Amino acid sequence: MFALVVLAILAVFAIVSLSTRRHGETTRPDPTWRSTDEVFKDPSTGRTMRVWLDAKDERHYVPEGR
Repeated sequence: MFALVVLAILAVFAIVSLSTRRHGETTRPDPTWRSTDEVFKDPSTGRTMRVWLDAKDERHYVPEGR
């Protein structure tokens, strides 16, 4: 029984993690970020992504056209 509960929790975690954003990905750029010329096609989603940099030069990925 314990194994089934653990498997159920792992399954829920896997489903939720697949539907959430990836590390550094956001839906809209912050007004303080600056756009870069770096654009790429995400191979797992097929979306075109642009790289934005914040004041600390940390990278953020925003889908193009938003």
